[in-house]
Amino acid sequence: MISFVSTPIGNLKDISLRALEVLKGADVIFCEDTRHSLKLLNAYEIKKPLHSCHKFNEREAAEKIIAAAKEGKEVAVISDAGMPVISDPGNIVCKALKDAGVSYTVIPGANAALSALILSAFPADKFAFIGFLPDKAGERKRLLEKYKNLDLTLIFHVAPQDVDPHICAIYEVFGDRYACAVREITKMHEEAVTFKLSEGLKGEKRGEYVLIVEGASTENPLNELSEKQHLLHYISGGMDKKEAIKQVAKDRGVPKSEIYKIALDLE
Repeated sequence: MISFVSTPIGNLKDISLRALEVLKGADVIFCEDTRHSLKLLNAYEIKKPLHSCHKFNEREAAEKIIAAAKEGKEVAVISDAGMPVISDPGNIVCKALKDAGVSYTVIPGANAALSALILSAFPADKFAFIGFLPDKAGERKRLLEKYKNLDLTLIFHVAPQDVDPHICAIYEVFGDRYACAVREITKMHEEAVTFKLSEGLKGEKRGEYVLIVEGASTENPLNELSEKQHLLHYISGGMDKKEAIKQVAKDRGVPKSEIYKIALDLE
């Protein structure tokens, strides 16, 4: 069996009992960086053959993983931290396994994006995970344009050197919104700092960040008009008075009878 195993994102104690069981029972472990993964494996006295599976050799690694599985070996796939595939290598491997008809499973666990969403206290009923933004400014802007009007909390991964320029890029496309920068999740200096995009994030940038940005406002700009002006907007656009009353009441979340009284003045 091939298992994609989630590993800690900071605190080594966040490894699950099942993850340890799978890693100890594996015949071979494929990991993003063998040197990094050794720290986790040594902490739990796990000694297994390690092979690299990173973004530059993922297709070749997929072939080795398939071959090992067909030989009846137990294979574990991990990344440097968190869930493999999510902003980490592994997706090409998953596709190759599906195409080859080789089954695999996932051992769930720590996830930086979801942990940061909780720490931000931003709405979590609807959200979109964007991951890392493109390096090129033009590509970055085009991607952000796709999300700027969505009423969803947005989650980005940001390297420390990209925090300031990427906040500026998001502000230029989205306009001013609240955001929360979360870093050092599960570690001693864990922090979640809320700020406005227009003001930027103060202080020195250290460590990997998860940036949570509030979604687009669903407030109807017509609600800023008076009730009478609101009615006239729809009527001047060709809507009859009855339908205009109904639409204004819906826009403002008030009873139709309340808007009807105002419409009497338009006789």
